[in-house]
Order: sequence, then C-alpha cells, then structure tokens
Amino acid sequence: MLVHPDFDPVALRLGPLSIKWYGLMYLIGFVTGFLLGRGRILRGRAGRVTMAVLDDILFYAVLGIILGGRLGYVLFYKPVFYFGNPIEIIKIWEGGMSFHGGFFGVLVAMLLVARKHHLRWIEIMDFLAPLVPPGLAAGRLGNFINGELFGRVTDVPWGMLFRHGGPLPRHPSQLYQFALEGCLLFVLLWWYSSRPRPPWAVSGAFLVGYGTMRFIAEFFREPDDFLGLLTFGMSMGQWLSWPMVLIGLVMMAFAYRVRPAA
Repeated sequence: MLVHPDFDPVALRLGPLSIKWYGLMYLIGFVTGFLLGRGRILRGRAGRVTMAVLDDILFYAVLGIILGGRLGYVLFYKPVFYFGNPIEIIKIWEGGMSFHGGFFGVLVAMLLVARKHHLRWIEIMDFLAPLVPPGLAAGRLGNFINGELFGRVTDVPWGMLFRHGGPLPRHPSQLYQFALEGCLLFVLLWWYSSRPRPPWAVSGAFLVGYGTMRFIAEFFREPDDFLGLLTFGMSMGQWLSWPMVLIGLVMMAFAYRVRPAA
C-alpha cells in the first residue's frame, strides 16, 4: 500500500501571488499544444493552418475550455444546486470543471476561428485533435498533485491512501487517466495523423480514442459522491463518453467512404 505524498497545492509563492499546481498544469498543457502545433506548421504538415491561425486557436481554446468546462459541470453534474445558487456559477476558483463541457466549448470556439480565417471547421479540428492529449495528461497530473478525483477502494499492491479518501487504499486513477488519455492517446493520434488522412478521420479517431479510454478509466475512478452510479451501473463520465465513441466511429466511416486517404 502506498500513501499519497500530499503535495502543497501551491507550486510557487511570489509575495502575495500564489501559483497553484493545477493552474500551472493548464499552462503546461496549452504551451505544449502550441509548440507541437508550431512544429507541424513549420514542417508543412498543417494544411492551410498558419501561425496566425494557431495563435487564435490557442486564445479561443482557452475561452472554450474555461466557459464550456464550467457550464458543462453546472449542467451535467450539479444543475439543481447551481440553478438555486446562480452566483456560485462564477466561482471557478472553488473547483468544478467538466472535460466534456470543455470539449463542447472548444467545438464552438473553433467555429469562430474557422469563420475568422475562412477555413473549414473540420480543418481546424483535425489539426487540433493530436495536440490535445498532452494537455489532458497535464490536467490529470494536476488532479493527482491535488489528491482529488481519486479512484475506488482497492486491494491492489499499488493502492494509495488519499487524505480525503478515507482509511482504505484506492486506485490512483488520476495516473491511469494520465497514462491512457494523455500518453497513450497522444502516441496513437500523433502516429495516425502523421500521414495524410481524409477530413473528419483524425477528429473521429480522437473521439473514439478518448471516449474508449475515459470509459475504461471510469471503472477505477470513484464516482462523484453527489451522483454515484447511474443507470446500468455506469458513472456520469461513462454516460458522456460512449456517445463520443459512437460519433467518432460514424465520422471515420464517413471520412473513408467519401474520400479514402492518399
């Protein structure tokens, strides 16, 4: 059995200014995505996406993730509480973000980027998809450092005691998600997108990959205490993930049926 290191959530203190690990992980994710995208543009593997487009992708993606992630959490997880206490919605610093909400926020944000630069929306999404997993990995590391979103009770040798997780060891599910949604998904998508693919294919592969890996990881992650397990014993994360897999498969089938890869 292991014990969570119980990190200080503050990574750096500069006088009255405190930089928390979770915020730092977000920054690392955005910077990594930008550098990967820049490398693809400089190597001529980004189609019509230019550095100016990439700058706007980064800016609008930040807005989409923050606004979409917060609204997704409000609507998917605690609608009754927030509709009864609307002022609480703006208190993002107290926590409460949803990946699936942030994902939808980015979809909308990229529509604005595509319109501004006269590109097809799917061009932006196919370029962006392989850049996302490192950000997901950084976010899961932030969850682990904070000792939050830990796993279910377990008797495996690497089970870990978390400060807020009770007296029994739990799966370090944040690290499982780091490995699956972050590292493995990145390797697969980067490899898959390294060759020319028809429009919609790379975005579809992201949906299939992320949805599958998140669905699996949810079997080890402790369900939200205010929701528990839902219909068919599935968590909210699983209910939000399996449609992603289905939509991704349809997108990939459509992509190769309409125009096979070169």
